[in-house]
Amino acid sequence: MLENEKNEFGKTVSDDANQSPETTKEQKTEETLHSPHRQEPVSEPISEGVTAEGQVFAGATREQAEASMTNAFFEEASDTSEKNNTVPPVPPVPPTRSSGDDGGGSEPPKKNGGKHFLGYFLTGLIGVLVGGLIIFFAVSGLGDSSNDSSSGSSSNTGKVEKVSYENTTNITKAVEKVQDAVVSVLNYQATSSLDGSTTSEEEASSGSGVVYKKSNGKAYVVTNNHVVEGANKLEVTFSSGKKSSAKLIGTDEWNDLAVLEISDENVSTIAEFGNSDSLKVGETAIAIGSPLGTEFSGSVTEGIISGLNRAVPVDTNGDGQEDWEAEVIQTDAAINPGNSGGALINLEGQVIGINSMKISTENVEGIGFAIPINTVEPIIEQLETKGEVTRPSLGVTLRDVDTIPEQQQQNILKLPEGVDYGAMVQQVVSGSAADKAGLKQYDVIVEMNGKKVTNSMTLRQILYSNDVEIGQKMNVKYYRDGNKESTNVTLESATSSKQ
Repeated sequence: MLENEKNEFGKTVSDDANQSPETTKEQKTEETLHSPHRQEPVSEPISEGVTAEGQVFAGATREQAEASMTNAFFEEASDTSEKNNTVPPVPPVPPTRSSGDDGGGSEPPKKNGGKHFLGYFLTGLIGVLVGGLIIFFAVSGLGDSSNDSSSGSSSNTGKVEKVSYENTTNITKAVEKVQDAVVSVLNYQATSSLDGSTTSEEEASSGSGVVYKKSNGKAYVVTNNHVVEGANKLEVTFSSGKKSSAKLIGTDEWNDLAVLEISDENVSTIAEFGNSDSLKVGETAIAIGSPLGTEFSGSVTEGIISGLNRAVPVDTNGDGQEDWEAEVIQTDAAINPGNSGGALINLEGQVIGINSMKISTENVEGIGFAIPINTVEPIIEQLETKGEVTRPSLGVTLRDVDTIPEQQQQNILKLPEGVDYGAMVQQVVSGSAADKAGLKQYDVIVEMNGKKVTNSMTLRQILYSNDVEIGQKMNVKYYRDGNKESTNVTLESATSSKQ
């Protein structure tokens, strides 16, 4: 072509070649604005397209051809992936058009890019769902298999087995050693009909007892004096439910003890005595007995030793006046009516005390008492062999000075100022140790054997202590007509309940 030859749009070829793309764009824009009736050029050459079925058609622009190629690819890839269950390959990138084709480079249409992203997204989502379902069914299969296995084993045997657990402790072992030696003691007393024509024996009360010895076809039971007091007939019930008639051998009202004799036919266990002098506060204590009667026989309660050598005032003759102090073991193991006479044991199953009483006021809990077994042993030995306990005696009856009105203390007893204590002699038994020593009525004893006497209770404790024996001489100091005097008394054995 000649240098100044114009093209079909009226522009010189050489001018176009020498101008920059930016200048050409500005000129095109200006020509378009000033030449509205010029014939519009064809932006793209005629190309072939591809239909959805893959057939080529003519008359499509390049953009349409590229779009149809992309659509055809995705449809083909989708069919292939569904048949082969594989991830479709990446579609071919359409040829990039030169900047001269449309006046500058441009990205593929957003419509096609969206389909490209959507294909990847759907493929990934399907993969995640499939993987999750596989894991779910795998885990479910394992659980079902386990359940099937266990249910299958149960159905094969057709039995439900119970698992047993043997709970053996020091307490259970201790109870097993002595429990069969603890019995119920039933007290039967005579009752008369309304018209007095007939009498019968009915159960008046019940308590507990401990079988401590078996010899020559006989067995011996220790219990409390108040359990057997006033009985016309006594009966013993064993832990097995068997019964045996009992004979009262002897009682000691001061220490509240009694011994019964029974046949050894139903005796299977003999209690072992421990050492109450070696007890420690805080160690375990177990009470066994029949609270509230034979219905609850063999009941076991557990606690600790709460105190030792407790002095508890008691009324021995039932006159409402405390006339004795019992030296006892204190425990918080529950002791209720009917437990009296039962066993207090240690963890070795040894009897360390005979349950005797409790404090039962409304605002007090867990204060029970037992007679120490070291106090019990010498007493029941005497009861078993002699039927009574031999103690030293003065041969007098006593009254506490603090129960006498102050005016009578001064006018009758003539006690000096500051002396408001002691044990007054109410009566002297003729021919007794006190009578032989010269003691008289209204004498006020204030000291015995070098120990202060504050009342009749302390006098008995001094007189009945383990270091005092029958035949022993004891110095006694007393006030008579306001003067303090002294005498020596040779102790004799008691012939009655008098001191």
